[in-house]
Amino acid sequence: MKIIRHLTPTGPAYAALQPDGSARAIAGDILGEFKVTANVVQPGKLLAPLVPVSILAIGLNYKKHAEEGGKGVPAQPMLFMKSLNSLQNPGDPIEIPVKLASTEVDYECELAVVIGKKCKNVSKADALKYVLGYTCANDVSARDWQIKWGGGQFCQGKSFDTFCPLGPVITTTDEIPNPNELGIKTILNGTTLQDWNTNDMCFDVPTLIEFLSASKTLL
Repeated sequence: MKIIRHLTPTGPAYAALQPDGSARAIAGDILGEFKVTANVVQPGKLLAPLVPVSILAIGLNYKKHAEEGGKGVPAQPMLFMKSLNSLQNPGDPIEIPVKLASTEVDYECELAVVIGKKCKNVSKADALKYVLGYTCANDVSARDWQIKWGGGQFCQGKSFDTFCPLGPVITTTDEIPNPNELGIKTILNGTTLQDWNTNDMCFDVPTLIEFLSASKTLL
């Protein structure tokens, strides 16, 4: 199933894209009980496909990326967090603040894992049972505030307002049984700038869910 969140005259709503290109309204909570109705809708403006409880991110999680930076593969997943205010709708502009201006704003196309059921202390073997699906994320960074002026941590340079465009589609796990064999590509003005595969991850998705849920409740 492919789930979108879009703007209607009465507010945000969910819909499921159909093979024929149409969309049907979703009733219920996509992080709980929901169903696809027979009501065909015309999607409005596409929004970020959900408003998350938290945005947990892993740095240096691709072997090629780690090698290019001369840092090697980390012994443990390197966690950082992006502010919820960094969430942005797909296709909407990235805003550069005036008072904390940056000349080193960069983009990174990432796989976003959407947890569908609350969980903690999950084993790697059971991890994917708690995943609703997957979507696209742009991990926008102000590299100067991340590296030079960030005080040794990533939060400032990663958490400016609008620095996490998300979506537009959540593809559910029935269509992606293996998240560790997905292509990720960034194209800017017709030029491919990033082209890699999730099979190059230092820590795969089940391993990350096990690691993160060992200390945090995930949803």
